[in-house]
Amino acid sequence: MKELLYIFVGGGIGSVFRYIVSMIWKHITLHPDYQDILFPWPTFLVNVLGCFIIGLFYHCSERWGLSPEMRLLLTTGLCGGFTTFSTFSYEGISLLTSGHYIVYGVYLFLSILFGLLAVLTPIYLIR
Repeated sequence: MKELLYIFVGGGIGSVFRYIVSMIWKHITLHPDYQDILFPWPTFLVNVLGCFIIGLFYHCSERWGLSPEMRLLLTTGLCGGFTTFSTFSYEGISLLTSGHYIVYGVYLFLSILFGLLAVLTPIYLIR
């Protein structure tokens, strides 16, 4: 039961951070020069950053012996609440159904590539 509380707290914090990223992007795109951008930057950035953070947390938890509860809070909770695979999937379908096939392809490719690189980066940086 204690584990669920750690996941709950981490998930709440991660969700708030994800909302903040979206609000920052919304503020940026209020400028007329940025209103026609189709690429879903907030979701892309959150997913890549979340991949980096989960790689960092897993590596640090092994290296510094974080407790199982703290590992759950940081990975399953925080990163799970922060990353947005469901939003990523929805935005992908929206791009496809609106005929933006190239933007979708770029988004898919870059999300996978940078997500994988972001998970590996902290492992190599900390060694």
